[in-house]
Amino acid sequence: MEKIVLETDFPGLNLVKKGKVRDIYDLGDSLLMVATDRMSAFDVIMSDPIPGKGKILTQISLFWFDIMQSVIPNHIIASDVEAYPDSCQPYAESLRDRSMLVKKAEPLTVECIVRGYISGSGWKSYQENGTICDIRLPDGLKESDKLPAPIFTPSTKAELGLHDINIGFEETVKEIGESLANRVREISINIYEKGSILAESKGIIIADTKFEFGLVGDELLLIDEVLTPDSSRFWPQDLYRPGFPQQSFDKQYLRDYLETLDWDKAPPPPPLPEEIILNTKNKYLEALNLLTGKDYAL
Repeated sequence: MEKIVLETDFPGLNLVKKGKVRDIYDLGDSLLMVATDRMSAFDVIMSDPIPGKGKILTQISLFWFDIMQSVIPNHIIASDVEAYPDSCQPYAESLRDRSMLVKKAEPLTVECIVRGYISGSGWKSYQENGTICDIRLPDGLKESDKLPAPIFTPSTKAELGLHDINIGFEETVKEIGESLANRVREISINIYEKGSILAESKGIIIADTKFEFGLVGDELLLIDEVLTPDSSRFWPQDLYRPGFPQQSFDKQYLRDYLETLDWDKAPPPPPLPEEIILNTKNKYLEALNLLTGKDYAL
């Protein structure tokens, strides 16, 4: 039975941040990132975890971090628990497969979103005025249509419990400077295109995704997570039918369930039925196994 990790508590290690999913510990010259099994939807952390989710997210990210090194370096120092500092070794079993030892990067203040298909908030924006983040799109697009080319649609990075806000490229330039804004736009689209080609060869469409970058001195690094079901829309290629919402390997399945409830998308979250928990886990696990070609069982 997979041990569920909803919270982490490692006496002697300095917990500096608890995100929606990850707990981050400051080890002095590095950070320890631990992916828990917490699940968020509509920026609210669910009271019920998804067993093994932290391990799945970590393994998918490690897969992509390795592949994307030809595009941009990343923040990983080690992911093998045996290579972690001595202070981590008492917690080795809790950390195994769900943690990364990473460089201390200063995160950029924007989230770098790339859309290759029109869905979610992008579809809503297009219906209103024919644009996404000030980018004019062709007339006559249907929901879930593939875009003529991937577009960069960044957002603000909100505090826990608040909603990110889509911004245009001009606002991005004001936020991080023109040179850096141009760099992350180009790199984000390159990562998305490289990832999409590989994923489609495995039967997965990556409709859109979110990247985070950080600086160590003047060096730009890819950080956090990469092309996971938490940060992306994954659609089964064999079931893709434009003109409608798509079936997915990501948290959209959970969002769709929550939309059927009389819930105002504010804490406290509703309890999740066992079937919803299990199906969500299985969708994430299927994405991991399809992408990596392995047969993980959790």
